[in-house]
Amino acid sequence: MAALPRPMTPCAPAAAQVTPEAAAQALGRARRDGRRVPSTLLQARGRDEAYAIQDATLAAIGPIGGWKVGATGPGQEPVCAPLPAAGLAPGGSTLDGGAWHLRGAEVEVAFRLGSDLPPRAWPYTRAEVALAVESVLPVIEVAETRLTDWLDAEPAALLADLLSHGGLAVGEPAAFDIAWFDLERIEAVMRFDDQVVAHTIGEHAHPDVGALLAWLANHCMARGAGLQAGQIVTTGSCTGMLFASQGTAVRAEVSGLAPLSIFF
Repeated sequence: MAALPRPMTPCAPAAAQVTPEAAAQALGRARRDGRRVPSTLLQARGRDEAYAIQDATLAAIGPIGGWKVGATGPGQEPVCAPLPAAGLAPGGSTLDGGAWHLRGAEVEVAFRLGSDLPPRAWPYTRAEVALAVESVLPVIEVAETRLTDWLDAEPAALLADLLSHGGLAVGEPAAFDIAWFDLERIEAVMRFDDQVVAHTIGEHAHPDVGALLAWLANHCMARGAGLQAGQIVTTGSCTGMLFASQGTAVRAEVSGLAPLSIFF
């Protein structure tokens, strides 16, 4: 999963308050014209403000096609971001043009929901979330940024910028089994053209992805959105992020799932 934030530290007070809507507009302009903005312009001082900017961003650019969720390790609080439906692409797609600068690629395991998990008065359990999952599928998340200083930006700014999400290439689904909620022994390979650039076994930062999905369901409920049937939830990188050059074919291989490729 791209750009998980560092532990947050307070930012210095800004001279003038920027609303989440104004911050989202700045990020939207960066998406449209490719000119990045400084992270300080967003004035996101914590997770609540960052999530508010996320909500304003998706309200402006279109419907939610899925979510990304992850954590830096077991016992750490997860973070998440909604994924614009327009950024979901089938395997075999070519991602070219001015929108793709970083081309940071990660191999991940995702889940498609078959039923809604709407807001309600009590929390969802892991078992209830499992019942809502329809299928498991390989994905390649592509990292991009709207921030000029993304390498040095505060964690809340990265979170506001949808955790540096650029796009999600979606592979062939397989029938869901509860065993997929534990990625402790998952094997993943990423190739650039014919070269293996990553080969990992059990290196997911938070292998209990069932816990991540349960956290996300309750987090979205608290945001008043809920999760919806058809949405895809991707659960963090199995390989780490590697940067592809223009003209590269990126291939993802996850044990037990069909291979997936995209082209830059």
